Amino acid sequence: MKRDSRLSGVLHVILHMAEVGEPMTSDELAKVMQTHPVVVRRVMAGLRDSGLVRSEKGHGGGWVLSCNLSDITLGDIYNALDAPELFAMGNRTEAPGCLVEEAVNAALDSAFAEARQVLLDRLGDVTLAMLSKDFHARLQTRGGTPASAAMAHTA
Repeated sequence: MKRDSRLSGVLHVILHMAEVGEPMTSDELAKVMQTHPVVVRRVMAGLRDSGLVRSEKGHGGGWVLSCNLSDITLGDIYNALDAPELFAMGNRTEAPGCLVEEAVNAALDSAFAEARQVLLDRLGDVTLAMLSKDFHARLQTRGGTPASAAMAHTA
């Protein structure tokens, strides 16, 4: 099963947007995400609908954050992406005709539900400000500057 990396990609883009601090076009963001601008617009539309970003038209326009990084959690971003499936594993069949498979499904369903809730709780605990702080600590350790790091993918 193919992994869904949208959450990771969007978090990457949002932190770049925060570092740049000015509107970024879909083309610029596509370079950061290493994808096509149409993909960026589709993903950003979900974030816009959730009130996390907005687009500014005209010369100097582009995508900008609508909220403070400390007000946005990873869970908010996850939900703005329409809550993609968290696990690639699942039951062999959803309506088994075998009592053994029913028992297996019940055990797996319970374990998956518990794991899903733990992960969602953790996503709700981590803010983008926390990610930004971690980025800045890593940057300082390596002797870089925020401007050089933010623009590294767009050059």
